[in-house]
Amino acid sequence: MTKTSFLPIAAAPALAAVLLAAPLAADGPRLSPIKDPVVAKECSACHMLYPAGLLPARSWAAITANLTDHFGDNAELDAATTQRVADYLAANAADSAKGSGKVLRGLGPAAVPTRITELPWWTRKHDKKDRITLATLARKGAKFKGDCKACHADAERGIFDDDE
Repeated sequence: MTKTSFLPIAAAPALAAVLLAAPLAADGPRLSPIKDPVVAKECSACHMLYPAGLLPARSWAAITANLTDHFGDNAELDAATTQRVADYLAANAADSAKGSGKVLRGLGPAAVPTRITELPWWTRKHDKKDRITLATLARKGAKFKGDCKACHADAERGIFDDDE
């Protein structure tokens, strides 16, 4: 005869608390949000605060190397601030020890994407079954394809679950 043990009734509330606190299976990646206040201030002054784990370090280096032409705008910073931003982004990039390399799946080792929408991961996630169309973006209030917050309310916190 097999002995069966049950969870004591007194332990049930603690177990429920643990299960409710655990993150549910996410449809999208969960990345570390920007935690450096200087990086957060400078990068969010003009656009969404993209988690560093969305791009490899080589991409962040290319982006921060030319802030006088940052996607058509002048986002130039003083040398010390630029270095701080560049160092933080590289240290927390998708290919760093702190990053999640899954967003880099399918990206060639020499590729230097400067937009998250250029990543094979992004294309696989958003273009399957024509999920992302200009009409969908407009309906959600997105201004461009990389306007993550239009569909992912917690994007700046690094949570890209499907919010639709």
